[in-house]
Amino acid sequence: MRKFGIIGNGSWATALIKILSDNKAEKSIEWWLRNPDDIAFINEFAHNPRYLTDVKIDFNKISLSNELEQTILNNEIILLAVPSAFVNDVLKNLPKDVFQNKLIISAVKGVNPETHQIISHYFENTWNVPNQNICAISGPCHAEEVAMEKLSYLTVAAENDSFSQIIADNLACHYIYCKTTDDIYGIEYAAVLKNVYAIACGICHGLGYGDNFQSVLVSASSRETERFLEAGHQTHRDVKENAYLGDLLVTAYSQFSRNRTFGNMLGKGYTVKSAQMEMNMIAEGFYATKTMKEINDSINADMPILNAVYAIIYLGSNAKSVMKDLSSKII
Repeated sequence: MRKFGIIGNGSWATALIKILSDNKAEKSIEWWLRNPDDIAFINEFAHNPRYLTDVKIDFNKISLSNELEQTILNNEIILLAVPSAFVNDVLKNLPKDVFQNKLIISAVKGVNPETHQIISHYFENTWNVPNQNICAISGPCHAEEVAMEKLSYLTVAAENDSFSQIIADNLACHYIYCKTTDDIYGIEYAAVLKNVYAIACGICHGLGYGDNFQSVLVSASSRETERFLEAGHQTHRDVKENAYLGDLLVTAYSQFSRNRTFGNMLGKGYTVKSAQMEMNMIAEGFYATKTMKEINDSINADMPILNAVYAIIYLGSNAKSVMKDLSSKII
């Protein structure tokens, strides 16, 4: 029996709890939540009070915990599903050997902002987890559609093929199809960049651009992702696969995309601060834009869309002027 420890209490963590519960493989799931009040609420009412409130928690498979270190020690496979900006804050007080002999799944769709590392590299370098013990999962898979059991797809990426297959076998269920790949570098960075591009799409929608321009922008975003990945890590990959282009498309177009919503507000004239205050969930692309701009300063890939979003969010540039200038660069 596989023993899973889940770290995180947001919508994606809740969706993954549901997926693991609905999978038929025998397993136990220990879910760590920081807030004791949330634990008390879930124990009483069997659903998360903050996110995906329609998802019913199956206590035959799931137990709740407020002790992070003990949750990690108790379980064989540790799944991390917290926003990238808070990874250090969540893990900082743990002993350095706590992840020894553990298998790590990153469901974090971002880069550690303090170390500029994708999460697999962060676990290797900060926690001394061997790369063969690390995998990452990617979409296209919005948490809200998981809650409704709409057919969705996950890609499990790991250098260790047997590990990725174990995780895929424990995630697949009647509404989740899984496939595996060894391109963990590409999967993680593509998951970061698609949030930036979804902000760009939202900005353009807020400014009044139509579907014709949006399609060109998304197409250019896919090419920009490919240029970055090839500059940083050349390998055999097809960016038209689900975890690259598919994840980009759903994040750029979906009504459930927080990053598109955030960008739409900016396009309509909201300040960055007011848009953040209006949303009750984190738009990962806000943090990703700055981090990816800093990473690309050393890689030097041609990334005009990333630069445009950075200028609007962090330099206070006029969104209308920036996007008009961008429109001639992405043909």
